[in-house]
Amino acid sequence: MNFFSKSKELELQSRSFKKKKIKNFLEFVLGCFLIAISYNLFLAPNHFVPGGVAGLAIIINYFMNIDNALIILVINLLLLGLSYIFLGRVKTRATVVGTILSPIFIAATEPINVWLQLDTSKLLLSAIMGGILFGIGLGLVFRGGYTTGGTDIINQILAKYLKTSLGTSMLLSDGLIVLLSGVFFGVDTMLYSIMILYLISIMSDRIVLGISGNKMFYIISDKDEEIRSYILKKLDHGVTIFKATGASSEKQRNMIVTVLPTRKYYELRTNIQKIDKEVFFIITDSYEVFGGE
Repeated sequence: MNFFSKSKELELQSRSFKKKKIKNFLEFVLGCFLIAISYNLFLAPNHFVPGGVAGLAIIINYFMNIDNALIILVINLLLLGLSYIFLGRVKTRATVVGTILSPIFIAATEPINVWLQLDTSKLLLSAIMGGILFGIGLGLVFRGGYTTGGTDIINQILAKYLKTSLGTSMLLSDGLIVLLSGVFFGVDTMLYSIMILYLISIMSDRIVLGISGNKMFYIISDKDEEIRSYILKKLDHGVTIFKATGASSEKQRNMIVTVLPTRKYYELRTNIQKIDKEVFFIITDSYEVFGGE
């Protein structure tokens, strides 16, 4: 009986794992499609450079009139070789699908300006829509556990061998490409490109992490009992008490931690300041909350 029960459980786990893999791959495909639409409809026609190999392709295309998708594919394959040499087989394998599929989608959606007649001459609107759509697509790619390759490989190599953070490496590679757009396409276009990079970052984070529906409060106060009572009885939310020690004073005090819906953020913030004018608190976004009463 136990054997069959365990076998059934393993079968269910296997099915669940397969479903998750399929879901992740479909998210990845949809993400690549949205990136390609954004690239061909809003970014490339206006010479907006979103950093990375996709941005570099726009600059090269301007001078050499070579198809953007072909440029991206060739550079991606070269970077894939570098990844194999410097990062190893395991990390390289994770980027193969995105490296090849991303330029294929860009090539397939290249005639979108013919299919969909939009006025993309309004630069601000094009930059906003392009950044949002590109960011959503990139977020779906990341959430599916994939990558589009490109300068992500350069960033990882720089981080590994120059002992820099991935953030610094991204700033170096993407920053240099965006600066080049300013040299070749003018300062206005470069500023639009910077705005697009910011929108891409914001939107991809929102897709990966979700929109924060809760706020987490870390509260330290001499009137911790009153604050605890207020949260428990008035707001009807749970609290956790930790012992916290000041580094300089070495004084031990209670730290109250609680998670509230965002709609109650201002209410708690205002009222704990009424209870104790000298209260110290930190508020952070809380994206997921599990368990508890």
